[in-house]
Amino acid sequence: MSRLILMLLFFFFVASILVVSEGYKRVTITDDLDDVADDEEDEAWKQWGKKKSGSGSGSGSDLSPSDLSKMDPIRIQEELMKLHAGPGYGFVKLKLGISRSKEDVQNVAVKWSKMLKAGSVEARFMAVDLSTVMFTMERGQDLEELKEFILDQQDAYEIKIGDKTYRRPGDPPLEQVIERLNREKSASEKKQASNNRDEF
Repeated sequence: MSRLILMLLFFFFVASILVVSEGYKRVTITDDLDDVADDEEDEAWKQWGKKKSGSGSGSGSDLSPSDLSKMDPIRIQEELMKLHAGPGYGFVKLKLGISRSKEDVQNVAVKWSKMLKAGSVEARFMAVDLSTVMFTMERGQDLEELKEFILDQQDAYEIKIGDKTYRRPGDPPLEQVIERLNREKSASEKKQASNNRDEF
């Protein structure tokens, strides 16, 4: 009886190996693909991964020397920044009039770095002082996305990249804000001093 059971087990084992090996037969594809139509690739797919030519990041911007002579320097700088592909850096001025500690500014820098990393923008932020954060970025072509991101943040007031400053539309220059805050502070101090004199 045990011999019969062993023989049946052996038979089932061999049969299962044959069934499994039958399922793993290799499928062969011929090299003759003349009748196959490959219409799945569009132009963007064909251009993906290719190095960009000197015309920039595909924006259609072509700066020839004749164009440069007709443009003002600020416009030339803007066009060149669109073509910039290397690393870059700049500074973000935080909103003034808000009391912050070093840790608060560092937390803002870390938060922004993590948020941008999640959005595939290679930028790192570092606290410089209580109202300034410096950023470095690996790919200059992400500059527009970085500017939009920073100006959407409630802590940011303006961005300075080179000699160009970016603010939200309608915001006054930082110098005017500092001047206004100084006037308010001196008026408050004068009022406080007069109150102190009246008490004596």
